[in-house]
Amino acid sequence: MKSHTEYLIIETRKPREMVHITDKVEAVVRRSGVDDGLCFVSPMHITAAIYVNDLEDGLIEDIGQWLDELAPARPDYKHHRTGEDNGDAHLKSLLLHHETTLPVTGGHLDLGTWQRVFYAEFDGQRPKRVIVKVLGIEK
Repeated sequence: MKSHTEYLIIETRKPREMVHITDKVEAVVRRSGVDDGLCFVSPMHITAAIYVNDLEDGLIEDIGQWLDELAPARPDYKHHRTGEDNGDAHLKSLLLHHETTLPVTGGHLDLGTWQRVFYAEFDGQRPKRVIVKVLGIEK
């Protein structure tokens, strides 16, 4: 069994952004040499998430609105007693999942027709790391 690890650096222009990273993750899988296995993708920050969904602008906006309804920005989060002001970012990351594990078949991500991988940033505008770990059998 082979293990291959790389880190992606993602720097968003806005505090909150959904970044399509399927091509970057696929490139890591190709470089790994793994033919059959699993690809684990996780942000190394607690105010970010990784999720799989459709690459469609309206849906991405809908997801953002849904997150704002469930975890709105507001001043009364107990987390803010620490001097932080990003309580909503922590909650939003929980709602979208912290990581995902994807199948690798034939040396490529084995995704459904519309499935794409996204990095969701909720407290951005600085460089953040995403770990991509590929495990499996070599070609």
